Amino acid sequence: MCGMKLKHLGGLTPEQFISEYWQKKPLLVRQAFPGFGDVLTPNDLAGLACEEDAQSRLVMEKRGKWSAEHGPFDEERLSHLPQKGWSLLVQGVNHFLPEGAEFLQKFNFIPTARLDDLMVSLAPDGGGVGPHFDSYDVFLLQGYGKRTWRVSSQQDMELVPDAPLRILKNFRTDEEWVVEPGDLLYLPPHLAHWGIAIGDCMTWSVGFRVPTTQEMATQFMSWMAENVCLQGMYADPDLKLQQHPAEISGQMVQKVQAMLENIQWTSNDVAHFLGAYLTEPKSHILFDPPRRMSLDKFSARLATHDIRLDLKTLMLFNGEQVYINGETAQLQGAALELLKQLADQRALPASVEFPPQALQLLCDWYNAGYLEFDE
Repeated sequence: MCGMKLKHLGGLTPEQFISEYWQKKPLLVRQAFPGFGDVLTPNDLAGLACEEDAQSRLVMEKRGKWSAEHGPFDEERLSHLPQKGWSLLVQGVNHFLPEGAEFLQKFNFIPTARLDDLMVSLAPDGGGVGPHFDSYDVFLLQGYGKRTWRVSSQQDMELVPDAPLRILKNFRTDEEWVVEPGDLLYLPPHLAHWGIAIGDCMTWSVGFRVPTTQEMATQFMSWMAENVCLQGMYADPDLKLQQHPAEISGQMVQKVQAMLENIQWTSNDVAHFLGAYLTEPKSHILFDPPRRMSLDKFSARLATHDIRLDLKTLMLFNGEQVYINGETAQLQGAALELLKQLADQRALPASVEFPPQALQLLCDWYNAGYLEFDE
C-alpha cells in the first residue's frame, strides 16, 4: 500500500496523507466509497444495540438538556423513540459484522496497534450528539442518508455542565459540509465538530485509540507487578533509636527508596507490555469456544479450509513475539513469518505449509475460540 494512491484518501498516497493531514487537519473525500450505504440497515443496528455483548448508548436531547442510556436495550424501548432529538450509537460493530471488519482493513496504513474499533450511529432528522471534541483520530463515513458536519478550530473548550458527553457550550462554525453516502471525513484529535442528521442518517466511525499517559503508566505498573521479580528483603541492622515509635523515619524512607530503585525496565519489557495491553479484549468481550478438536483433526481440516481470526480477536507482533488476546507466544523462522501474515491479513489460506510449532498454536487458539474456519 505504501506509495499507492488511494481513492478513499482522495488520490493521496498513505505517505502524503500522514505527512499533510494525520493529526494535523481535516480531509473530506467525496465518494471515497461509491455506492456505500446498504451494508447495514437501521433495523440491523437496532438489533445489535439489543445484544448483551455489544456496547451501545442512546443519547437524548430535549430543550437543551442532554441524557444518555446504556444498552443492551430491549426492542420495546427502541420502537418507541421520539421523532427527533436522539442518536443511537453501537461500538465494536466490526465484532459482529464481517463487512465491518473488512472495512477496517481499508485503513491499515495506520498501525493496527492504534486502531480502536468501528462505531456506527443512527439518528433521525436533526439528531446527533451535539458539538463536541474527541481525543482520538476518526474517519467518518456516511453510510445512509445525509449529514451536515460543522468543524471549528476554536480554543474555547468550555462544556455544558452535567451533560453525559463533552458537549461544547459555545460552538463556533469555521467550516461546514453536507455529506452523502460514500463520503468520508477525517478529523484529527481535539478538533471541535458537530454532526447533524438530514433525514434518517447512519454514520460509520473508525476510531484510533489514544491512551492517556496516566492510563498507560497505570497499566504498565500493573504489568510490571506481575512480571518483575526483585531479590532481597528489608533489613536494618543499623537501626537508630527513635524518640517517637510511630514515626516513619528518614532512615526507613531512604532504605525503601533504595529498594525501589531496583525496579528497572528495558525496551523489550515495554514491547511485551504493549503486546499484552493492546491485544487484551475489553471486559465485555467473551469468546465462544467450539467443540474441542484434536490436533490431528484440526490439521486435516486445515488442509482443505482457510482459517481466519474471530471478528473479536486482536493480534499483533513485535520481533519474535506474537500477541493474541492478551496472550504471548515466541516463535522463529517459518512459523513466525506465517503468524505475522495472519496478524496482518487476519486470515490464512489452506494452501500454505504450516510448520509444527505454528500448527499447535493455531489448534490451541481455535479451541479457545480465537480462530474459525472459513466455511
